[in-house]
This record gives sequence, structure tokens and C-alpha cells, in this order.
Amino acid sequence: MPFVSRAIDGAIDGLFEQQQEGRADEYLLDSDPAVVAFMSAPTNVSSVSARQFRLMLRRAGLLDQVKAWVAQQDGETQDAFEYSGTFVKDSPMMSAGFKAMGFTPQQIDGFFTAAASL
Repeated sequence: MPFVSRAIDGAIDGLFEQQQEGRADEYLLDSDPAVVAFMSAPTNVSSVSARQFRLMLRRAGLLDQVKAWVAQQDGETQDAFEYSGTFVKDSPMMSAGFKAMGFTPQQIDGFFTAAASL
């Protein structure tokens, strides 16, 4: 049973196993049509622009949490987060960051799919 967050237009823009601090979370059943539609959205998005990625972090209420995580990483990871023009879903930095945030593979796909639409 996921916690979801919604964009201003009411569409689900995040799906999480745990409640996310600072988010307007709503607890829905896996079978809820809105959750099914979100989970069945195309997941073939492999990269997004830095702008899209950061906007999605902000909309998901995760920007400060991610910045705090990045600040604890090595210099190359910090530089990659700060100066990359593109964020690639399967890169080691992304995998480590999403793991630290508690994302499932499906949630990562959803994050990138939503970010690609921004």
C-alpha cells in the first residue's frame, strides 16, 4: 500500500513505500486506479536534464534531503550533482542516491518518467 504525493493538477507525481517528510502524502491501495495508472506509465526514460531532475526533486519535497546526502559524498559525486547537464538513471551515483532515499526500482522509474514530463 503506497504513499503517494500529487502535483498541483492532482496527478500522482510520487509513489513511496514510506511517508515522506514535508510531502502531502496520501495512503492508497495498490489496486487504486490512480496507483495502477502511475505504475503502468512508460518506464523507458533513461535520462533527464539537470533542470528536469532538480524540478522533480523540488516537487517531490526531496531537494534538501538529496543535497544533504550529496554533501556527505566524495568530491566527484558532489561535482556530478552540481555540474551535470544530464542525470542518467542507471549511473552509480543515481543508484546510490536512490538507494539512500529508500526508492524501489518502480519508484525510480516513476520519478524519471514524471521528471521527463517537466
